[in-house]
Amino acid sequence: MTAHTGGPSRIDTTVPHSARIWNYWLGGKDNYEVDRVAGDAFRQASPGIDVDARAGRYFLVRTIRYLAGEAGVRQFLDVGTGLPTVDNTHQVAQRVAPESRIVYVDNDPLVLLHAQALLTSTPQGATRYIDADLADPESIIASAAGLLDLSRPVGLILSGILGHVTDYDEARSIVRRLLKGLPSGSYLSLHDAPDTDPERAAAQDEYNSTGAVPYILRTPEQIAGYFDGLEIVEPGIVRIPLWRPDLAEADAEVSASVGIGGVGRLP
Repeated sequence: MTAHTGGPSRIDTTVPHSARIWNYWLGGKDNYEVDRVAGDAFRQASPGIDVDARAGRYFLVRTIRYLAGEAGVRQFLDVGTGLPTVDNTHQVAQRVAPESRIVYVDNDPLVLLHAQALLTSTPQGATRYIDADLADPESIIASAAGLLDLSRPVGLILSGILGHVTDYDEARSIVRRLLKGLPSGSYLSLHDAPDTDPERAAAQDEYNSTGAVPYILRTPEQIAGYFDGLEIVEPGIVRIPLWRPDLAEADAEVSASVGIGGVGRLP
């Protein structure tokens, strides 16, 4: 996520964009030829990327179901939401608790365009989209306060977004600063791609050389470091197919995903 000004005319179709490529891998139609070419090249170099895309979506769904159900969270802040697909945060949360309130944050113009059209809500709950920069957590929290009651717990969602922050210390700082604006009893749901798969690492290096916004793979220990100071929910920081797997997800391939993630509670 990078800062910008202007409206939907800022959509750049000359270089691939990660949100549109992930939309392509998930079977969506909100992408361009340049994204499909880059996505196909990445898939050829790292055939498991489609699996990782599905696994990440399934992990998001399971963690939100946990937060809205067992943990009793009724407010969600989804930062770096990407393009709307099926089972977006508000849909999953409001199926469990229709009164849930959700704030989405991104700053891609195509995401903004589709968010305005697609992010609907139950009558009991509410959704809002914030056009904001991941690098400015304080602004995100201030804007989210327009819909969320920040005296009550919030589920903070960071799904495969922190690799866009090239400096690891800065990425950790962003997580801490976002959590600093939330009350005790809030939760963090986070997953990211590790550097453990040589094919994935080589494909990522090739993608990063295309002129697109780069994505930095990090070690499992670095990903776990985002949860420092939190009470980790069982089963811990694990490969995402292992986080409370759902037997209803009859997709054997997903069990091979190398993505790492977890859920932590703010004391």
